[in-house]
Amino acid sequence: QVQLVESGGGLVQTGGSLRLSCATSGLTFSAYAMGWFRQAPGKEREFVAHITWGSRTTYYADSVKGRFTISRDNAKNTVYLQMNTLKAEDTAVYYCAADRLPTYFDAGYFRESEYDYWGQGTQVTVSS
Repeated sequence: QVQLVESGGGLVQTGGSLRLSCATSGLTFSAYAMGWFRQAPGKEREFVAHITWGSRTTYYADSVKGRFTISRDNAKNTVYLQMNTLKAEDTAVYYCAADRLPTYFDAGYFRESEYDYWGQGTQVTVSS
């Protein structure tokens, strides 16, 4: 049974930092590209970041570029999202997702439908 479990969310002030973790089990982690998405209240879920199997390439939404960093530790079957300089508009539930067959020629990593497995999410609240 595949499981993705996010942790590290919480309440932080504007300008602060958080590090999210997503621990996986039941899959060959190193064979999956990984992504982070988020869903703010009243909005659709949106792409945040993506990392390839071997960490060679990362992709970010424009809204988080330069502030967030995605990374992975294949030995620990875990993907991370370091979030710095947080803003109120970063408030959302953050989800990690696993992508067995990523496509890059059409920026498929942006699409939810590309991903095979999802976690339950962790709440991030940024207060001003």
